[in-house]
Amino acid sequence: MPVLDRIAALHEQMTAWRRDIHAHPELGFEEARTADLVAAKLAEFGIEVHRGIGRTGVVGVLRAGTADRRVGLRADMDALPIREANAFAHRSTHAGRMHACGHDGHTTMLLGAAQYLAETRAFDGTVHFIFQPAEEGLGGAKAMIDDGLFKRFPCEAVFGMHNRPGMPVGKFAVRAGPMMAGGAFFDIDIEGRGAHGARPEASVDPVLVAAHLTAALQSIVARNVRPVDTAVVSVTQIHGGEAYNVIPQTARLSGTVRAFSSEVMELIGRSMARIAEGVAAGFGARAKTDYRPIFAPLVNDPQEAEFAASICAEVVGTENVRRDPALNMASEDFSFMLNEVRGCYVNIGNGDGEGACEVHNPSYDFNDAALAYGASFFARLVEKRMAAR
Repeated sequence: MPVLDRIAALHEQMTAWRRDIHAHPELGFEEARTADLVAAKLAEFGIEVHRGIGRTGVVGVLRAGTADRRVGLRADMDALPIREANAFAHRSTHAGRMHACGHDGHTTMLLGAAQYLAETRAFDGTVHFIFQPAEEGLGGAKAMIDDGLFKRFPCEAVFGMHNRPGMPVGKFAVRAGPMMAGGAFFDIDIEGRGAHGARPEASVDPVLVAAHLTAALQSIVARNVRPVDTAVVSVTQIHGGEAYNVIPQTARLSGTVRAFSSEVMELIGRSMARIAEGVAAGFGARAKTDYRPIFAPLVNDPQEAEFAASICAEVVGTENVRRDPALNMASEDFSFMLNEVRGCYVNIGNGDGEGACEVHNPSYDFNDAALAYGASFFARLVEKRMAAR
């Protein structure tokens, strides 16, 4: 079964929604206008609306039949603090903010599926449409969970989707097991002893410690993590001093860690603190490590991944579904939902033609040609998962 006819007929309408959201981007936990739009559309479709879950999150509840089966479908709503470089009519109207990751498209695809399912109700059970705030590193998924998401709206499985630039429109990618890396941020504060730049013997130079520590941290992946496990430790900032002729009292290293298992993430955190303290002590300084896991590794349930892949195949054909895509070192906080409820996260093609660019780029735009494919995936998933008995 290809794209659903009714959803195809909604394409112009969905495009208008998507471009309106794109023109009015809102950062994490500030998605007031977007949440208003989502809630208004859900109510217009006749769907029960719940607001303020995880601060600005919205959940729509749609019931059909009598079965006690419940599925969650999730889309993210937040934008990024990026100044948009595009010149088209629906470009951002808010300087320094833009939908550079396609969350405007994700929200629209789920709204399209919600309208279709509310009209047809060709399923037996309950659908929870989960519109999540603050995916971009601010913990929106965890905020919704902590606010009782799955207690108030229990799900036997939950599904999400992200666009994939470089993959043609009309194609999907699904991977069983680990799919996206967990992510952590870290800060290491080094305290030495400041002195005149011309008298280094009077100092304990924290900048020198920072330089040695930057190199030493690379030994974690090389010598502490098993070679068969994939991990990255990247120092992305070094701060220390304000004057040319002063050896500062303090310095700070900051960066990110990525890995595909919680065990490896924990090992890296422990190793980082040990190495920082040891290297600093070797120079007569002190170091304090603040290691903060931000995203859990995203791990798809194998059975749900197979089910999601079968739905993708119904929409676009088996030949257009890749079941073994490469692991992705980027992170996604839908992982926290998958830690609570089994489910699957899929990628949908956003186009590989001229002008296509990666997410988090000031020239990015979601490809409206993908809207009907994503909405059809969500709709068919519900109809197949909760088929009337």
